[in-house]
Amino acid sequence: MPNFCAAPNCTRKSTQSDLAFFRFPRDPERCRLWVENCRRADLEEKTPDQLNKHYRLCAKHFEPAMICKTSPYRTVLRDTAIPTIFDLTSHLGNPHSRHRKRIKVLTDEEVQKIKERRLESSIEQLSKKDSDAQDDSETTDDVPRLTPEQKDLREFLKSSFEVMILIGRQSFPFSSNAREDEMRSKEEWLFNSGNFQALLENRINAGDEFLGRRFESAAVNEEYCPAVQQRQLLEVCERCVREEILQQVRECRFFSVVTGELVDFPDGEHLPIFLRFVDQDNTLREEFIEFLSFEGEEVTVAERLESQLTKGWGLSMEHCRGQAYAGSGILGTKMKVITAQLKEKYPMAVITPTSTCALNVHLANGMSLTGVQVVMSVLKKSNAFFRASPLLQTELDNAISILCQGNLEKESILKEGSRSTWTDLHNLFEMAVDLLEPLLLCMDSIHDNEDLKWSDQVTSDAYAISEALADFEFIVTLVILKNALSFTRAFGKNLQGETIDVFFAANSLTAVLHSLHEVSDNLEVYHEFWFEEAVNMATAMEVPVKVPRLFLRKQQTVDTIEIQAESFFKEYLTLPVMEYITQEVKDIFSENHLKALKCLSLVPAVMGQMRFNTSEESHADIYRTDLPHPDTLPAELHCWRIKWKHRGKEVSLPSTIYETLQHSDVKFFPNVNAFLKILATLPVLKIDGSHGETAQRRLQAYLTDTAVSRRCKNLAVLNINYHIKTDLEEMVQCYLKRYPEESESD
Repeated sequence: MPNFCAAPNCTRKSTQSDLAFFRFPRDPERCRLWVENCRRADLEEKTPDQLNKHYRLCAKHFEPAMICKTSPYRTVLRDTAIPTIFDLTSHLGNPHSRHRKRIKVLTDEEVQKIKERRLESSIEQLSKKDSDAQDDSETTDDVPRLTPEQKDLREFLKSSFEVMILIGRQSFPFSSNAREDEMRSKEEWLFNSGNFQALLENRINAGDEFLGRRFESAAVNEEYCPAVQQRQLLEVCERCVREEILQQVRECRFFSVVTGELVDFPDGEHLPIFLRFVDQDNTLREEFIEFLSFEGEEVTVAERLESQLTKGWGLSMEHCRGQAYAGSGILGTKMKVITAQLKEKYPMAVITPTSTCALNVHLANGMSLTGVQVVMSVLKKSNAFFRASPLLQTELDNAISILCQGNLEKESILKEGSRSTWTDLHNLFEMAVDLLEPLLLCMDSIHDNEDLKWSDQVTSDAYAISEALADFEFIVTLVILKNALSFTRAFGKNLQGETIDVFFAANSLTAVLHSLHEVSDNLEVYHEFWFEEAVNMATAMEVPVKVPRLFLRKQQTVDTIEIQAESFFKEYLTLPVMEYITQEVKDIFSENHLKALKCLSLVPAVMGQMRFNTSEESHADIYRTDLPHPDTLPAELHCWRIKWKHRGKEVSLPSTIYETLQHSDVKFFPNVNAFLKILATLPVLKIDGSHGETAQRRLQAYLTDTAVSRRCKNLAVLNINYHIKTDLEEMVQCYLKRYPEESESD
């Protein structure tokens, strides 16, 4: 949202100018002087906190000496800065103007008081200047001056940081020789004298006089930057980039933690950590922060994550409002325990699905049943198998055409669906059931390889997948997942829809749970129909109906009667699947989570859909302590509804949290503004605007483009966060502070 200048007769705003805009100070005395000089009577009634939060003055109203530039990207005022440059007369030339920033007309008595106050201030400043000048003259000799060697060191560090940032952002490996890398240890590979030194030499050849002077007397084979110093530079780069993001998170206070799939590095598996927050421009962002070691038991990892968030990054878990994780199998099981432990300690950190993962996929990934995890793994491998080559996709299209003869509509749907990442869809299991026969036919054809057009690796992968597809346990598990999760499919799809869809989904949870309980109460009947569907599919695929071989082997040691396949799968598959889905839906959509989602009625378009007959007060208690003025919340909510109910015909209702926060009038509703910002951090809501899940996409791009043996956690942070502005001067200061011996040695 743009900042507007509060000065009379000033129409500047941040989107039309490169000028800096400054908040009114919180200090009561300085704030009073700012208001007094502005000559706006309407500002005199407001508190310093209100002025600081909602009003700005542009740099044109300050003497140049009052403004200092701490970096290329940051402009600040001096601590004693007072605005003195104002246009208080130009509106007089237009008697018909109706300026909303009315200028206060001062009485003679008020003018006299202002003159006296300014005179006293001038005398104090003069005396202070004299005192400061005397102190400066006494202490000038004590101020350390930089030697030429120290200046050259700083310039060398700036050049080195520029090269390091380039390597990170462009994902260059430190070495260009892969065979040499295989012979080196991990540390030797990372900090060898390959591309880093080559880029330094390139800067010297391009005319970098500081680098040239530093190394003009060096031996030809001498490294410009030793391995130890390279490591230090890289750590400082990563720290500064991360701190830039964390500073923005601290300013907005509230955040959510999102974790991704485990990532392999040369030193083991690590968990990617993302923070989701609303920045000062009221834009929802999800930024990558760091890779966390995943070694140890769940309790150890939970403590490590909490310690990193609080002690390592300076955040307060009391301000964490949401948690979400991705992962299946063992990772999903461990993350469920970890997030539950954090929620038990911090109840406001509700657990939600991620906005990038369909609810049904999330539920299936979390099931610890071996058969379910085999299904999820095989489906992912199948999808990736055909996406690897257009020729393989063509082979699958041919199989679909053979099996869908006479049904052109189904053929078109399956071909189009198979070309997408269908394993991420809400109707994944419906799609998989329809594709199962074509998949098996295609895999068998590729494995036979009669035309010898497929490589050994392709035929081997096709054989492994076909063996899994042609197993009755796989077929019956897939069919039961399709039917059991059909009751949550529409609910999950709405969760990833528009804001109005999410609101109605939150209010439909009772119906979803009722359906799940109804199935559990009549499991015998439902399982009979589902099992019959699986048997018919297996028969069409010529797959024998049988109990899993592993179970039969275990039963050989126990003297029991022979178990039938239908009874076995009801007891060991259908029953635990239904119990898990029902309980998991209850756990995910806890009371606090549902209350938060129902407060989406604060979005004007949702209000309009409900004919402005909403009752946010009954759910707003969840975040009452987070609001700036909780006592005035009921009255403010009433005014908020009235504002949108009686809007002009030409005014459209904002349909998302992002659009609502960008509206200019939201700042006059501080509680609503704060409430919407907190809601936006919940990971279940999709990200609007230009920052939609870019961090996760950049992470995937980095992993795709970088082999495991060449991955580096520090460089990955720079690569994924290449959009974050960097300050070379700040990096130099940070480096010299962390490694003071470098400055002393030079």
